[in-house]
Amino acid sequence: MRIDPDLAATVAAVADEGTLDAASRVLRITPSAVSQRLKALEQQLGRVLVVRTKPARLTDAGEAVVRLARQAALLEHDALAGLGLDGDSARPRIPLAVNADSMATWFLAPLARLSRHHDIDVDLHRDDQNFTARLLESGTVMAAVTSESSPVAGCSVSPLGVLEYRAMAEPRYAERWFPGGVTVEALTAAPFVDFDRRDTLQHEWLAARGVAAHGVPRHYVPASHDYALAVRLGLGWGMVPRLQDEGGLIDLGGPPLRVALYWQQWNLRSTLLDAIAAEVAAEAHCVLRP
Repeated sequence: MRIDPDLAATVAAVADEGTLDAASRVLRITPSAVSQRLKALEQQLGRVLVVRTKPARLTDAGEAVVRLARQAALLEHDALAGLGLDGDSARPRIPLAVNADSMATWFLAPLARLSRHHDIDVDLHRDDQNFTARLLESGTVMAAVTSESSPVAGCSVSPLGVLEYRAMAEPRYAERWFPGGVTVEALTAAPFVDFDRRDTLQHEWLAARGVAAHGVPRHYVPASHDYALAVRLGLGWGMVPRLQDEGGLIDLGGPPLRVALYWQQWNLRSTLLDAIAAEVAAEAHCVLRP
């Protein structure tokens, strides 16, 4: 059995754009043709590939087809580049996953350098470093910055470095909430800033100080730059990356939390993907802790 590349690419377009109508505009065919292509491939494979909700949702079988489509498109681009024909081809779309703090502090610089030499469209997916590897498994992205050192099936992994966090607070906030020092009693009452409900850094730091995070007042600020700004404005204390420490904050003490980051990518011999990995690794070597 062979999967028609055009049919696989149609599934990927639906996954990327969210609806059959939007995919039809990207593919420059009618929505009816998109639906017919999906139906033809589903009948051929005997599997439902796309749940036609808004946005459309891939099944496990659909994720496998999307991985195939993305890999085929990447290898085709490399082949055309090797033949000197890439100037006439469509710009490749490179979906990558990255955690919010890396995106806010160091990850965009290597992508900007790459864009000067490669005509690519980068599609960034932001998620917690503990969850970005899941986007590799589903075929949503080709590579990811992740905290997982064990390679996802079909991927290679290499260390990037360590992102270091310290518990920081604005001076007037510290005067109000920690007049007698950063004690267990004070930490139980002092509000902190949480990134989102999957972020555990503040909880881990509190646990190391003998405080259970449950019941402690908190604010949710789910954007990396705004998170650091909220701490600087005195909304609460928080775990601020070393790379975002602009001075003026008070270190609440305790050992820093160190999050080891890794680069995982599809295990393909792709010149373009390897170039992205090399640029990312070079930047990480300069800014992250070893």
